[in-house]
Amino acid sequence: MLKYAIIFAIISLIAGALGFSGVAAGAAGIAKILFFLFLVVAVIFVVLAVLGVGAARRVMK
Repeated sequence: MLKYAIIFAIISLIAGALGFSGVAAGAAGIAKILFFLFLVVAVIFVVLAVLGVGAARRVMK
C-alpha cells in the first residue's frame, strides 16, 4: 500500500511539473488517502503485536 502511495506521489509531482494540474491534484489526493490508510493499518498491527494477539500468543503456549 505504501508502494502505491509513493507511486501516486511521484505521478503527482511529474504531472505538476508538466502543467497538468488536474491530474496532479487527483494523484496527490489518492496518494494522501493511501498513505493515511497505510498508517492506520501499521498502527493497528503494532498494537496487536504489543498485546500479543495472534501467532505470538499461540507460540507462547
